[in-house]
Amino acid sequence: MMATAKLNRIVVAATLVLILVLVNWSIWAKERHLAEGDVVYLELAPVDPRSLMQGDYMALNFDIGNRIQDALHESRLENGEIDATDGHVVVRLDAQRVAHFLRLGTGEEALGSDEMRLRYRMRNGRVRFATDAFFFQEGHAERYEPARFGQFRVNDRGEPLLVSLHDAELELLGEMER
Repeated sequence: MMATAKLNRIVVAATLVLILVLVNWSIWAKERHLAEGDVVYLELAPVDPRSLMQGDYMALNFDIGNRIQDALHESRLENGEIDATDGHVVVRLDAQRVAHFLRLGTGEEALGSDEMRLRYRMRNGRVRFATDAFFFQEGHAERYEPARFGQFRVNDRGEPLLVSLHDAELELLGEMER
């Protein structure tokens, strides 16, 4: 009986240590992604104005996501395929690092010097990059109304992480006044 209780405590302790290691590794990986990922800007596309601002977040949609949807639709029409799963898109980066749609990707194709691969996900029939919302402090919605671009950090696998929102001139939005 005593040995079973001791074994149970060891199993619980080992499980807790494993969970802490996994959580901390995940945090470290995201922090590294943010620190070392390549900067790329994706242009925002209009979202239904009734849901643009709701409380303390902004609903996001990206122009490149609409272009991916169009390319997927054309591909289905040409090939008779219904497959609309997660995938990659190849974009061209301009001098300001704004991404422009080139083609759907395989995830393994060779890229030009001004090209980048981005991973997208299909959720509820819509293309998503990292998130479909940007959260901010309650009462600060007016700071983000001029948003026209999302800045992402992209790792070597093409995974984007949303960092910030920017206006038409790529100026950072939402910084606190000093």
